Amino acid sequence: MVNICVFASSSNNLDEIYYRDASELGMLMGKKGMNIVYGGSRLGMMYACASKVKEFGGQIIGVMPKRLYDLGYGNPDDCKEFILTTGMRERKAKMDEISEGVIALAGGFGTLEEISEMIVQKQLGYNKKPIILLNTNGFYDNLIKFFGTIIESKFAKKGTEELYYIAQTPEDAVNYILSYSSQELSYSGKF
Repeated sequence: MVNICVFASSSNNLDEIYYRDASELGMLMGKKGMNIVYGGSRLGMMYACASKVKEFGGQIIGVMPKRLYDLGYGNPDDCKEFILTTGMRERKAKMDEISEGVIALAGGFGTLEEISEMIVQKQLGYNKKPIILLNTNGFYDNLIKFFGTIIESKFAKKGTEELYYIAQTPEDAVNYILSYSSQELSYSGKF
């Protein structure tokens, strides 16, 4: 795998532990020859991760809606490739199209929406990519519990928890991607 999509917060006002994990993830990705596909800005955890990917030998591919770029949030200078889209939906589609795996770091509603769509795409058989939630500081604990409620209440079939992987550390996330094989999963992709 070469291009890994990373969804993450763009906030610059978070606890330092989140930026540390984002930076460590970027460092490990870069050292392992992975490139990052990300939101294209110099903000928050997304940039903490992207800048380390580049520092340690990987490349940055930024994907940003034109509206955000026009507001001055773009970071084309650090990117090997910088892609402008018409809106957020096109942005997600492009990020999905050019990546071989997905890691969600801690984030807000945008990150939640992005990772949820990727899980649904995999559930319906549109992709077989590894999907990882990096559970820094227990950030995703309540979401994981809610996913369990969805399954227990039969809104999703048992086994759908195999669509995604919960990583507790950046190293765990990178190791999962490196060892991933779509044949290893027993989940059939049927909903």
